[in-house]
Amino acid sequence: MKTATITFIAIATSLSIFSSASKTSYHNLFISTSDNASISQHLFTLTRRPHVAGSQANAEAAAYVLSTLDSYDIPSHIASYDVLLTYPVLRSLTLTRPPPDSPTTFDLRQEIYNGDLYADVADEVLPTFHAYAKSGTVSGPAVYVNYGRVEDYAILKGMGVNVSGTVALARYGQIFRGNIVENAYDAGVVIYTDRKDYGGGGGGVKWFPDEKWMPPSGVQVGSVFRGTGDPTTPGWPSTGTCERLSDDEVEQRDDVPHIPSLPISWADGDAIMRSIGGLVAKDDWQGGIDAPVYRVGPGPGIIELSYTHCTIENVIGIIEGAEEPDRFSLGMKVAQRLGKLQKRGWKPRRTIVFCNWDAEEYGLIGSTEWVEENREMIASRVVAYLNVDIAAQAAGFHASATPQLDELLKQATQQVQDPDNSSQTIYEAWVGSSKSNESMIGRLGGGGSDYAAFVQHIGVPSVDMSFGKGYPVYHSMYDDFTWMKKFGDPMFHRHVAAASVWGLVALKLADEELLPFNYLSYSHELQALEENKGWESIWKKDPQKVREWNDRLMMAERAFIDQDGLSGRPWSKHMIYAPSKHNNYGSKSFPGVDDAIEKATSLNTAESWRLIQHEVWRVSRAVTHVSLVLNGKFT
Repeated sequence: MKTATITFIAIATSLSIFSSASKTSYHNLFISTSDNASISQHLFTLTRRPHVAGSQANAEAAAYVLSTLDSYDIPSHIASYDVLLTYPVLRSLTLTRPPPDSPTTFDLRQEIYNGDLYADVADEVLPTFHAYAKSGTVSGPAVYVNYGRVEDYAILKGMGVNVSGTVALARYGQIFRGNIVENAYDAGVVIYTDRKDYGGGGGGVKWFPDEKWMPPSGVQVGSVFRGTGDPTTPGWPSTGTCERLSDDEVEQRDDVPHIPSLPISWADGDAIMRSIGGLVAKDDWQGGIDAPVYRVGPGPGIIELSYTHCTIENVIGIIEGAEEPDRFSLGMKVAQRLGKLQKRGWKPRRTIVFCNWDAEEYGLIGSTEWVEENREMIASRVVAYLNVDIAAQAAGFHASATPQLDELLKQATQQVQDPDNSSQTIYEAWVGSSKSNESMIGRLGGGGSDYAAFVQHIGVPSVDMSFGKGYPVYHSMYDDFTWMKKFGDPMFHRHVAAASVWGLVALKLADEELLPFNYLSYSHELQALEENKGWESIWKKDPQKVREWNDRLMMAERAFIDQDGLSGRPWSKHMIYAPSKHNNYGSKSFPGVDDAIEKATSLNTAESWRLIQHEVWRVSRAVTHVSLVLNGKFT
């Protein structure tokens, strides 16, 4: 369940007011004020009605967050942007079988179950659709393409299956839905939730509300736009009467879908699958226990969608810093607990900013437009960004970060009790479930959440964390408070633990005199600093020196940013981390080099091979720039 309450951090210099000991006591007090009841109440309130971006219910949710932050004595405001959003006006899907069978027109509805707490607002649920899918009508033989990956189409080609003029039937589960649509470039695509992946494997397994699995009529909706932000304002904020791309210009963008698509349920996908003939699909392409034999040959479908414009809203709350108030750190429970600390006399050294982003599911629009509007301020002042997208969905702590925050994350998890085993800390459970220390923390190259603009466009050190990894009813009508209370986090202890870790990381970033960054994961440039503890004395003697060190620590990540961006993907500017070209959810290291190698392998020309060396040099220059920033001296 996504409740995109998110944080980020910034700095400014001044004399220290609190001793290290008093800061520590406030941090301990923060942990002791944990409370699962208020988290449960907030989640219930925010999920009581469907609130798709641009709707009245969504505006009311924003107003609730705003009033809640105000009640914690955190000055807050709403930042609005006028953006392109799409809604379904008309959609249909028809399966035509060979005579004598008559055509089947699917109703494309998610069913209400007995005792559904949300039955009274079911009419407010938008019809299932893909945001930004191309409007139009297509018809053609259905071809089963497995997960719709590049390698799946290569297998079909090897089998002699011609996908030209077809409608692809793909299943969710391995790559971003927008890349599934991109790869089905020829006519159209319908994407379903296979019971093998979302229904517990099929057979006699029960589904929600009896068990956690997706019901037969459940549909995973979401955006198929592969870009970030408003498609009409690439690289600049969607404010008022700003410059915008025309409809034709938007249609010509490489990251906007060029074919119609539609998400469908397992029940509808199963009916289509049973109509498909041709060759038998590979063993790993097959379905669950009671599924039919999956084949790869024909059966038709029709899809139609339309676009519309509306306004989205972000909620911004600020706790002003006492010593470094001109830089910011970008949640409701964390805000409440920090509000309690303020009443006890705590004042952060650096400002903390809480953000509740809108339209995340349309392509990270709220966060991206805000970053684009505040680009220079963020680049010069923001220390770190802390992201929580899905705070809890199951047991097991997971985190991704830019490397300089690895150690800080580990330290914070050592201070918080594991919500599923009171005899150990989160860190101990985390280590026990990991293959090695190196694989504990993932990297933030993927484009699946709101950290993308901060990391990949500006170069802000960032963290993303959650309990659990993936859940069956994701993005469906059943992704609600009831599912969370029954299966995701029944006592909301995981939410409390996530808030504790998140808040501790924020407190350390906001309160430590010297920023708690460790660049040893990138290089050994700070080895001398690590070995020489004499810098502790500068806190009392030379506050300007503290500022100088903090500036260098903060700006080092920015040095990985190349203003020209990646080749063919200029919005993504980070030379070390970016989304995979073929899976927007996936993180790719050295993305420019990887893209160049793929292109050269395909084209096999002298120029394409030369471009690999060019991309290697770009990375080399970025690493050199980071070294110079950390060294703090001119060449």
